[in-house]
Amino acid sequence: MRLGIIGATGWLGSALGRGVLGTGHVAARDLVLLNRSGPRPDYQGHRDVTWATDAADLVERSDVVVLSVRPEDYSSLHLNAPGRLVVSFMAGVTMATLARTGGRIVRALPNGAAEHGGSYTPWLAAPEVTDADREAVRALLGAIGTEDEIPDEGQIDYLTGLSGSGAAYPALMAVAMLADARGRGLSEQVALRAVEAVICGGADMLRGRIGSASALVEAYRSYRGTTAAGLDAAEATGFMKAIGEALEAAALKAHRMGSPAASQ
Repeated sequence: MRLGIIGATGWLGSALGRGVLGTGHVAARDLVLLNRSGPRPDYQGHRDVTWATDAADLVERSDVVVLSVRPEDYSSLHLNAPGRLVVSFMAGVTMATLARTGGRIVRALPNGAAEHGGSYTPWLAAPEVTDADREAVRALLGAIGTEDEIPDEGQIDYLTGLSGSGAAYPALMAVAMLADARGRGLSEQVALRAVEAVICGGADMLRGRIGSASALVEAYRSYRGTTAAGLDAAEATGFMKAIGEALEAAALKAHRMGSPAASQ
């Protein structure tokens, strides 16, 4: 395919470019790029990519157009892409808004782990998206991690705040643990290593078995020791409620980003 990436040198655009070139899904000569800062002599180790002069030029040269720009910058593109598969990485820009491009629309939400091939990307396809389009989308998103097609746009808004958050919530927990450890007089080295063992080591324990998280929590509780006391205190002070409210606030923000008032 001829792939065009608008926002090619941004966080997700760069990850996608590196992924498709590294996996061989797209040859360098078939990769068309556009960014705000202008062409670069080297892109992900390749000099034979094509730099478009503007969005219209990129669409003309591409079969698939990926939009990897900030939602607030989308309206200034004035994108017109009839007959093209248009894949949007933008949070909050709705299918209805994207449909005005005239393309066959897919909304996809990679997260920050895309830069090392570890993104989880849910995506939603418009009715006119073909089976061949779906295969192309799976190949593109597979170059930066794993993916799932989902059935409705409300779930996209929710997943914007869930899987789209990447490392944000584990990082927030790390900040809280570090602050507590420092406040109790631990040296910086010890505090950092202890919290990393919890956040990063704990994640490795759950990798591939996240569905058993509840069983793991109950296993810790069954010992009725220090960790059980900590878990009970966390829940008693509203830990579960705080997470639920955080995800609700993020989903509401994603929904409001796509409202007519937000786009004015």
